[in-house]
Amino acid sequence: MSSLRIIRNVAYRRHLKPSPLASRAYATPATYKQHEKDPQLGDYPELPWVSNQELPPRGWWDQQMRRNFGDPIQEYDEVLSMWGPDTPPVAPQSALFQLSLAISAFVGFGFLCKYALVPDRPTVPREYPFSGLVRELGGLEENKAREETEEIDE
Repeated sequence: MSSLRIIRNVAYRRHLKPSPLASRAYATPATYKQHEKDPQLGDYPELPWVSNQELPPRGWWDQQMRRNFGDPIQEYDEVLSMWGPDTPPVAPQSALFQLSLAISAFVGFGFLCKYALVPDRPTVPREYPFSGLVRELGGLEENKAREETEEIDE
């Protein structure tokens, strides 16, 4: 089995499955625009958009890059090679859900610690007679803080 056939099989199994929405009935038929071939490629084959990381690890002439001798190279080989960006193992929607779940659990734990686990005061605050000893301490005017003044010592 040639490597191009393996790539096409993997691409079909992963990316070209018919979606369940394709069987939906519309009032007007959907029109699909055909993909135009890049004129700069000429007669170079159009290879499927499959990362080499998704291909099986064994059975290749070059096991590190996962390709056979003489295979055509993908147009975007820098992105789809083994050294390109990793393909995410988790779908973006699932990753966003898991991240929001973790953040809400962290915030919920913070609120639990702040409001539910704080013990009550073990004692009652002290109460003084006569409006908090205002008369005994000399009144409100006597207990005001001093105003700051700039006095320069000469």
